Amino acid sequence: MTNHYDIAVVGAGILGLAHAWHLARAGKRVVVFERHARAQGASVRNFGMVWPIGQPAGEHYALALRSREIWLDVLSAAGLWHDRSGSLHLAYEDDEAEVLREFVTDGGHRDRSYELLGADQVAQIAPWVKTPGLRLGLFSPVETCVDPRQVVADLPAFLRDTLGVRFEFDTSVLGYDRPTVRTSRGAFRADQLVVCGGDEFQVLYPELFAGSGLIKCKLQMMRAVAQPAGQRMGPMLAAGLTQLHYKSFAACPTLPAVRRRMETTMSDYIRYGIHVLVSQPGTGEITIGDTHEYGDDISIFNKERLDEMVLSYLDRFFAAPRMAINERWFGIYAKHPSKPWLHARPADGVTIVTGVGGAGMTLSFGLAEKVAAEVLQS
Repeated sequence: MTNHYDIAVVGAGILGLAHAWHLARAGKRVVVFERHARAQGASVRNFGMVWPIGQPAGEHYALALRSREIWLDVLSAAGLWHDRSGSLHLAYEDDEAEVLREFVTDGGHRDRSYELLGADQVAQIAPWVKTPGLRLGLFSPVETCVDPRQVVADLPAFLRDTLGVRFEFDTSVLGYDRPTVRTSRGAFRADQLVVCGGDEFQVLYPELFAGSGLIKCKLQMMRAVAQPAGQRMGPMLAAGLTQLHYKSFAACPTLPAVRRRMETTMSDYIRYGIHVLVSQPGTGEITIGDTHEYGDDISIFNKERLDEMVLSYLDRFFAAPRMAINERWFGIYAKHPSKPWLHARPADGVTIVTGVGGAGMTLSFGLAEKVAAEVLQS
């Protein structure tokens, strides 16, 4: 087996896998290095939401749609579970409902297949949503649920068997002097290096990382036990707090009023960046979260109170048949305060792509397509 490749990819999380898929489909010999036995970072510690609705109108939303299109092709070809369930944003306050109306009528959103629903209509498509007090729902058919644990575990074998991608797990990349890739398991040769692992970027190019402006964000998340066989929640869910989180809502004129109210009545929710999302993978479990702690606030220890706050807010709008929490965990991802991601070329033949923040699952295949095109031309 050759140790000389056209392109080496660092990181077997979803961004690394997406780059490997595009590059190998272009006929390149690709090897992927992953320092663990399987990727275990942010790519497996999330909701599994391919979530275009969170992206602002324009190029980012278009990129998210393109990414979803590729996702569906890959998932179908690999035989991996996915659910085109769509998303449902719920409003229980008048100002939140007005934001949803403004969102739908905004010029940048008019071409989207959104639908405003009353409480009775919401109950028909989302049987576990609590409808007393519900003012309005916003349904979008685009959002797609995947199981991040299954995807990250099973895609490597699919890429290996169908496109000849080689995977070197339990292998850390220690340095790159083109074309030599120095690893914990000896030297490989690759004409180009694409780095998609945040921590390994810090190790490989520490000065660039230090000056990149990237910050780390910690999320606390949970899973409830599997629901009765065959019972599904319908669309993935979000509620009023989510309006403050995604930039797609930023232009709504009523949003500042929502923020002021929540800063007064729910100050700790704002302080810890809590907004509650719900998804259901193919296992039937319910994924719940999340919180956002940045920089110096990050600790290896979870704050139980934050989980309690998430569950308390969830109880306002959602009740599955079985709500016992089976798993709790935290994830950490890198994000840039002002840029949607970091794309850098620190040396000849080296491309770094990281810092996608909480949109990694959504943007991965679309962003990788753009970056791979540049790599192939260089």
